Amino acid sequence: MNAEWRWDFAIEILPGMLLATLNTIMAAGIGYAIAKALLKEGSVVYINGRSEDKVAKAVARLEEEVPNAEVKTFVFDFLKTKEIQIQLKQLPEIDILINNVGVYTSKSFFETSALDWQTQFQVNVMSGVELSKHLMPGMLKRNWGRILFISSECAYLVPPDMISYSATKAALHAAARGLSQLTKSSAVTVNTVVPGSTLTEGAQEFLANKAKTENKLIDEVEQSFFEGERSNSLLQRFARVEEVASTVAYLCSPLSSATNGSVVKVDGGSCGGIL
Repeated sequence: MNAEWRWDFAIEILPGMLLATLNTIMAAGIGYAIAKALLKEGSVVYINGRSEDKVAKAVARLEEEVPNAEVKTFVFDFLKTKEIQIQLKQLPEIDILINNVGVYTSKSFFETSALDWQTQFQVNVMSGVELSKHLMPGMLKRNWGRILFISSECAYLVPPDMISYSATKAALHAAARGLSQLTKSSAVTVNTVVPGSTLTEGAQEFLANKAKTENKLIDEVEQSFFEGERSNSLLQRFARVEEVASTVAYLCSPLSSATNGSVVKVDGGSCGGIL
């Protein structure tokens, strides 16, 4: 890959309560793994977060794990629309945009407030919309670029306590497909990546807590999860964040030039033939 490429992505945040963890960077998340994979390819990576301190810690770790890594940051809150517009003007030309920021709430549908819906939509959907609107014209002008939206298997396998989150992830598919129509006859592509059950920091914590509660080994809890909630998975284990990141890295490369307007699943087959 060309070391002169510019990458921009919003690092994945810790799962949990909406606003409380909006700026928490996962050291073992999909976003972090993507950053690491692209840095290993010699790319310049821009990362985003709400907290300067947490972003700085993520940068320090990336620089430690990837020698000669060039990591840059921009810090803003996707809930503050005016702030976004100001910060976007400070960005240089970006060749590749990876929209990976996301928040969720786990509540009964009847207890999920309008504010919960609005917050998730603003962060999960409008962040990618605003970044794409700002960066895509430059890609089209230069006749090269990549835009990726990181969705979730929840767009297909909707948990009854995460309907609002699932709806925002499904919306990304429509946004990506629509944007891809604007790239006709160019070398710009827009695609969606759908991770399945992935061994993020949050998933590791879930397995550890459940193992402790049920007095079982973590491997036994994982096996039970895939025999029950994810019996439709062909992989029958959690995907590693590196497996998702490697798919993203491929879609960012010139090797994927004929893949456009597509939904690429890294779900271990859990979504089957669902389109």
